[in-house]
Amino acid sequence: MENEVFLSYVFYSTLLILKMYILAIITGQIRLRKKAFANPEDALRHGGIQFYREDPDVERYRRAHRNDMENIYPFLFLGAIYSLLNPSLSIARIHFLVFFLCRLLHTVAYVLSLRAPTRSVAYSIAQLPCFSMALQILYSVASYR
Repeated sequence: MENEVFLSYVFYSTLLILKMYILAIITGQIRLRKKAFANPEDALRHGGIQFYREDPDVERYRRAHRNDMENIYPFLFLGAIYSLLNPSLSIARIHFLVFFLCRLLHTVAYVLSLRAPTRSVAYSIAQLPCFSMALQILYSVASYR
C-alpha cells in the first residue's frame, strides 16, 4: 500500500464504520433494556406482544444511525474515488479528519440531545469536505475527457 492518501482514507473510513456498529449495538441494548421491539416475534420472545412498541430513546438512536447511513455511505464513495486522484496528502487528511470528527460530534449531539445548533453545525461542517471531494472528482473527470 503505497498510496498514503488511500491509507488515510481507509483509517478514517474504518473508524466511521466502527462508530456505526457501536451505535447499532447500543440501539439494540437500549431496545432490550426498555423492552421496545420493532417486530412482534421479538416482543413475544422477550415477554409479550405488549412490548411490540416504539420507545423515544430507541427511536433517537435509530435516527442517529439512519443519519449516519445517509451521510457516511456517500463519504465512503467520494473518499475512495478522491483517493485515486493523487490529491495532496495533507489536504486529504484534513478532509477525512474533519468529516470524521464532525460525524462523531453529530452522533454525540444526537444521542445526548445537546443544545441546538450543535448537531446541525456538525452536520454542515461535515458536508464541506464531501462537496470539496465531489467537485474535485468532477473536475478531474471533466479534465480527462
